[in-house]
Amino acid sequence: MNASAQARHDVAIVGGGLVGASLAIALERIGVDVALVEATPAGTLPAVFDQRNLSFAEATVQALTALGVLQKLQAPAAPVRRIHVSRRGDFGRVRLDAADYGREAFGQVVVARDFGLALEARLAELTRLTRYRPARCVGVDGVDGHARTLRIRDEVGERTLSARLLVAADGARSGVREALGIAAQEHDYAQTLFVARVRSARAPDGTAYERFGEDGPTALLPRGDGHYGVVHGVARAEAEAVAALEDGAFLARLQRAFGWRVGAFLAVGARSMYPAVRVCAERLVAPRAVLVGNAAQAVHPLGAQGFNLGLRDALTLAELIEDGADPGADDLLAAYVQRRREDRDRTLAFSDGLARLTANPAPLLRPLRSAGLLALDRLPALQALLVGGAMGYRGQVPRLCRGGQA
Repeated sequence: MNASAQARHDVAIVGGGLVGASLAIALERIGVDVALVEATPAGTLPAVFDQRNLSFAEATVQALTALGVLQKLQAPAAPVRRIHVSRRGDFGRVRLDAADYGREAFGQVVVARDFGLALEARLAELTRLTRYRPARCVGVDGVDGHARTLRIRDEVGERTLSARLLVAADGARSGVREALGIAAQEHDYAQTLFVARVRSARAPDGTAYERFGEDGPTALLPRGDGHYGVVHGVARAEAEAVAALEDGAFLARLQRAFGWRVGAFLAVGARSMYPAVRVCAERLVAPRAVLVGNAAQAVHPLGAQGFNLGLRDALTLAELIEDGADPGADDLLAAYVQRRREDRDRTLAFSDGLARLTANPAPLLRPLRSAGLLALDRLPALQALLVGGAMGYRGQVPRLCRGGQA
């Protein structure tokens, strides 16, 4: 639905992907008038909702259930009951079992497309949401009184929106972030990640596997359809050659990298490839504007932290807006920065450190890594720290992530 050329809203969200759509749903429940600027037309899902597998931490599962999203899933999710971590060429391994922590599961695995359809079904129920689609933000203007204006272009032409708060949820290459003059630091891991669905001789039993190697991780996540979702990292220089492999040759490569813990790999579906690049905005806010999700930070997928972190951005912002009078007030944005600092810093450090350490081929690091894996496997206190972060409990956790009611 389009609004008038001079439409005014409480909050304007640019980006209708995982985090932007989730934020719109979270704001609806507290009575906020929201504009959602989406690049894709009605009836079409954003490209991010493909066959990738999303690993939802326990905190994320609780929040999305409270928001009424997971109830809309038409395909089954898969619980992650156990986690197995190892590195090719190193001794030691880490085995974590949710039952040891009084949990049925650490989280759930959902196919991105299935999640996108569930979000779309939930968005269709919202009554205070205006969706501008297909539309693109073509300019961000200054602050006028208690509002910021942005210019969008859609099928009708160019128009101006006014909002008390502008939210950039438009991904790692955020145009809104650039328009706000917020710089971002980048680190290219020189890895390309292949994502696919695979069938193995042994069906998933609730175990998620992370197998490290010098060229990146090979992760297997259980899926609700009885297959595994695989993420296979290769050196960037080899990416085109790996992309050209026939299915049998790709499965053989995957078998060498991962081993035989789930038996032989028998079949693989369509493969997608993505560069592994870390992007970190130097600031999270500007006058009456805020960054969330990948626009704020895009992390290496090791440990499956990306969407979980971005959702906590969105829910923290919604919580502060619920408790405040003006969604774009300076003190509210300052509180957002403070609330997100510990979770963001610790998650970024964990993801980046893990990616660098596990891929480093230096021989002297092998005994140290092996000792670390052995210690994690045998010391409950160290495991508890790892598990808490993996389940989404870092820093000041939003109420909905802790099982609060919507």
